[in-house]
Amino acid sequence: MIKRVQNNKDSLKATLAQQKHKLAMLTSAEYDRLAKLETLLESCRYVTELLGGDKYVSCSVVLPALCHLLRTMEVSDVDPAYIVRFKTAFTEDLNRRKDNTNLLWLKVATALDPRFKDLRCLPRAEREEVWQKLSEMLKDREPASQPSREEIEPEPPKKMALLLMGSESESDDEALSTDKTVDRYKAEPSVGIEACPLQWWAAHTGAHGKLAHIAQRYLATPASTVPCERLFSLTGHIVQKKRSALSSENVNKLVCLSNWLKEK
Repeated sequence: MIKRVQNNKDSLKATLAQQKHKLAMLTSAEYDRLAKLETLLESCRYVTELLGGDKYVSCSVVLPALCHLLRTMEVSDVDPAYIVRFKTAFTEDLNRRKDNTNLLWLKVATALDPRFKDLRCLPRAEREEVWQKLSEMLKDREPASQPSREEIEPEPPKKMALLLMGSESESDDEALSTDKTVDRYKAEPSVGIEACPLQWWAAHTGAHGKLAHIAQRYLATPASTVPCERLFSLTGHIVQKKRSALSSENVNKLVCLSNWLKEK
């Protein structure tokens, strides 16, 4: 919204000048403030798109994304007062939301993603706890079906490298786990940010045994309900008052056709 106002401010000013209104126009100083806020909000827009995907892994990206946002919102000495207030309010709200999430689930999902398994998005003291949790899960885990080898749409490439930045501590040489499966996985080199973790696990299922089946369960979990909400919106456009007699079978067919046409 801010970007559109910035790009069309001359058109807005010219249009409003031809009409009778009591609207207060933005001053040059206020436009400058919007420009600085736009830079901060660009990271939020990117993270929103990243976590709202339905054809790539998003659950394991939540904690790296939150770490990136918190680093972006760190207050510096050169920030004006209104930026300081914005960053402070944003950080407090983000921390409250983070505390209300299932952090343990997100930590395990992040560890099982070969792109982020160094856990740089977590403080050093919390990393070993995640590996211990994985070792406990492996004890009674029964084998499940292998991850699918179907082609997965890659994550939006823009700025993905920013998610690899660490928190206040860098990855260190942690104590080896007593479980050999976890030990072998930790010894694996991290993959590139553009790699698909599901395809990586499909290719390494035999090497890591039960851990691959746990990864399949965790990485398949979406980060948000955005894809489902999009499907509900699509169905709402199809089933209208003038088409209320559509059978459920025909609704399913129309939804599938709409999705297939969009992909083509």
